[in-house]
Amino acid sequence: MANACEFFTPSVPRLRLRRRIQSPIEIYRTGFRSPEGFSLRVFCSNTTQGSDKFASGSGASSSKSRAPRLVSQGCKLVGCGSAVPTLKVSNDDLAKIVDTSDEWISVRTGIHNRRVISGKDSLTTLAVEAARKALQMAQVDPDDVDLVLMCTSTPEDLFGSAPQVQKALECKSNPLAYDITAACSGFVLGLVSAACHIRGAGFQNVLVIGADALSQYVDWTDRGTCILFGDAAGAVLVQACDGEEDGLFGFDLHSDGDGQRHLNATIKENEMDNALGSNGSVSDFPPKRSSYSCIKMNGNEVFRFAVRSVPQSIESALEKAGLPVSSIDWLLLHQANQRIIDAVATRLEVPPERVISNLANYGNTSAASIPLALDEAVRNGKVKAGHTIAAAGFGAGLTWGSAIVRWG
Repeated sequence: MANACEFFTPSVPRLRLRRRIQSPIEIYRTGFRSPEGFSLRVFCSNTTQGSDKFASGSGASSSKSRAPRLVSQGCKLVGCGSAVPTLKVSNDDLAKIVDTSDEWISVRTGIHNRRVISGKDSLTTLAVEAARKALQMAQVDPDDVDLVLMCTSTPEDLFGSAPQVQKALECKSNPLAYDITAACSGFVLGLVSAACHIRGAGFQNVLVIGADALSQYVDWTDRGTCILFGDAAGAVLVQACDGEEDGLFGFDLHSDGDGQRHLNATIKENEMDNALGSNGSVSDFPPKRSSYSCIKMNGNEVFRFAVRSVPQSIESALEKAGLPVSSIDWLLLHQANQRIIDAVATRLEVPPERVISNLANYGNTSAASIPLALDEAVRNGKVKAGHTIAAAGFGAGLTWGSAIVRWG
């Protein structure tokens, strides 16, 4: 993730930020805390988890020498929206193409249906629809958006889909728009990135969109993976506010590249290019065309990783926020598998009635799953202004992270 605290734009002078500073914040590797204890302020971090491994190398000295940044501006979640494709694929539909059944799938995953992009649907149109709904709820005009963060691992353009979303929203001020690739953890990373842009650069309105179309990378003959994934988009409008109104209390983010072998969709060479040869040119040139393979997953290992790492991450974020687990109104996890959701809730001792889940209707929608579930919970009246939510994403990379937020 880019160090968003380093970014300043000409439209937001540094002097303006200095005048806003009221009281200092201590900066830790992950999470937030003020000198007074439980925080009315939130900060962003300049160092990354795991840097201690490189303490003896040249790379660590520069990050450790950075002076703490002083911030006083808070941020809050003020609008949400979501969109799903028209095509619904049920477990019974899948049973027609692979050896499975509704009972087999639902017992093991909790999933009954999923949505799949087809026809006129596209990832960009879904993202735009979700973003517009979030802006409408927040009563923010597209021209007032300062930044669009598109959290996706399946962009429709190699160079990113965020600018096309910005274009479709008709943001006339041409705000910055870029993609964040972190699979199922992407939306949580997007929230933290939005906070860093608001606190470190004075942005006012940041759209965080989680959108993925993993159906395009599923092997529909593999019943171990094709039953899990669906397509969707969800969005949240994160807005600057006074520190006293701050709604992002703490966070905790991690990666472990060693776990990539358990969940990946790697690049593979085009077999036709191998058949054509190089026509006597320099060996291995020109480069062979490549494409991504279908999703490959070791389900047992991913399950063990999630039920071990996610509770630890949430507890760490709560500790940095100065909050007990009992203060959580809602537990909102990445919607990967109902067994994972139940296991994490049990370890945290969060009762089922305080767990948000819509997995049964949509399956695993990757970066879209958290904002999609949040939007439904807000619009049906379950999540209300002032409620505290512990959100956590986990998935390919491996990556995982959590954020303690207040809605509204």
